[in-house]
Amino acid sequence: MNDAATQHDTPSENKADTPTLRAFALLEYLVAADAPVSLADMAHDIQMPKASLHRMLGSLEAGGLVIREPGQKNAYVIGPRLAQLSLGVMMQAGARRMRHAILGRLVADLGETCNLTMLHETEVLYLDRMEAPWPLRLDLKPGSHVPAHSSASGKLLLAMMPREQRAALLRAMKLQRFTPNTLTDPELLESELDRIAHKGIAVDNEEFVLGIACVAAPVLKEDGSCIAAVAVHAPVSRTSLSKAMEFVPRLREAAKELAKTF
Repeated sequence: MNDAATQHDTPSENKADTPTLRAFALLEYLVAADAPVSLADMAHDIQMPKASLHRMLGSLEAGGLVIREPGQKNAYVIGPRLAQLSLGVMMQAGARRMRHAILGRLVADLGETCNLTMLHETEVLYLDRMEAPWPLRLDLKPGSHVPAHSSASGKLLLAMMPREQRAALLRAMKLQRFTPNTLTDPELLESELDRIAHKGIAVDNEEFVLGIACVAAPVLKEDGSCIAAVAVHAPVSRTSLSKAMEFVPRLREAAKELAKTF
């Protein structure tokens, strides 16, 4: 079992031991597990009778907060409703103001548009974005999604995932071609992700929109795992990809600042 999953207080350890808090503790456990968990493992880890646990899971499943892993009758993962709630929390006003200020300073320093993203299923979700004062822009507001395989941030977030998790996600992705440079061959994409994982930086060489290049750096938690990506993008007519690579040290500084907002 995932060690992180066993570090949370179990329902029986909460001083305010109510059905609501027991359900919340179970959801915390599933989020920390970050993989399908069987009913037997849950019963063992949180020390709850299987019958009680099964009833609780049934209620959470009916509400869309958990789902059963396809092909595994009694293995559960977080559901779409809980995933949507977590995204809402990530985009809530207080943290967003801090992130927007950090992106604002970054744009002022680099003179190009910058954004903060996370991985949402097989796409990149824009948590925030700060436009540079130039006439040529992409209309990608907070809450927008783009396919992960065709963006610098998406490839970076995929590359920083555990290999097995990444492989499962890649199998579920439709590798659509957007430009002649888009990576649509799974083996070539895998090789690219391996290089990105080694370098800790990713680029979009006109892979999503012709004429636009992008460089992304990881936003890392204290344990070294990647929670988000901060990126700069610009028209190649103004800022070449090689020029954009000179922004990497400043991107990494911003990434450290942004990590404190999560």
